[in-house]
Amino acid sequence: MKNSFKNLSFVELKAKRDELNKKYMEFRFQKVVGHVENPLQKRTMRRQIARLNTLIREAELKQERESVKA
Repeated sequence: MKNSFKNLSFVELKAKRDELNKKYMEFRFQKVVGHVENPLQKRTMRRQIARLNTLIREAELKQERESVKA
């Protein structure tokens, strides 16, 4: 799962991050209500979102560097 995000495009990374953020919020709500099968899933989702944020930022910096060189 760690390396599965590296081959996505910038737009796909942002879409995936938005999707995971939505799932994460739903999961938090379910946890408060008390209907969670796997509580460790919250940690996994949080880490996936962090990986996506890192890859998005790297792509943004790469685009900035390319625009400065041009």
